[in-house]
Amino acid sequence: MDIFLRSSFLKWCCIINFSCLVFSSLAISMMPGAIYRVHSQLFNLTRQSFNTQVYQFLGIYKVLILIFNFAPFLALWAIQT
Repeated sequence: MDIFLRSSFLKWCCIINFSCLVFSSLAISMMPGAIYRVHSQLFNLTRQSFNTQVYQFLGIYKVLILIFNFAPFLALWAIQT
């Protein structure tokens, strides 16, 4: 696998993961009540713990995208030029 193929793969990973992050953030900000109702039926959560868990999930997901997708993409991109 050459550098161009790897960087292309990581570029599409970044695009897909950031799209999922934006979609999740928009869904949670646009309809928090509906999402809370679904999750509170599945798991016994209070509203405060749900908000905390969602905020932590989005933060950790963003950091993992930056570490495992975006940073290697930038490194390969820098090598190519």
